[in-house]
Amino acid sequence: MQSCLMDIKVHSDPVRGSLSVIESNLQVPFDIKRVFYIYGAKHDVRRGGHAHYKTRQALISISGSCKVSLDNLKRVDEVSLDAPQTMLLLEPDDWHEMYDFSEDCILLVLASHHYESEDYIHSYDDFCEVYKNEVL
Repeated sequence: MQSCLMDIKVHSDPVRGSLSVIESNLQVPFDIKRVFYIYGAKHDVRRGGHAHYKTRQALISISGSCKVSLDNLKRVDEVSLDAPQTMLLLEPDDWHEMYDFSEDCILLVLASHHYESEDYIHSYDDFCEVYKNEVL
């Protein structure tokens, strides 16, 4: 699979505001095992800088905005997350970095696996070695 942007359905009316729902295996195509969020990141700070062996993630900027760079050795891309109804489905084989955080950015991350340090690939050279066969 390839990382991609997806729309989250919004239910709204002028009096009660808006409501968006995200459920495991429906809007997010995996069981959600971990939820975390990034906030207070400075504009010139880069977060991430890794890939995974197995963890899939869904990223949603529920407030403010940030950019995400993606590199799966077949394509390099940059996406902007700037609306709470847009979700980036991030596959394990994408080296990713988040940056250009707005002052009010809250980046919500839904993960398919519990935290395991062994699941992280922190070296870009190691990432290239692990995923180079998928490019061929």
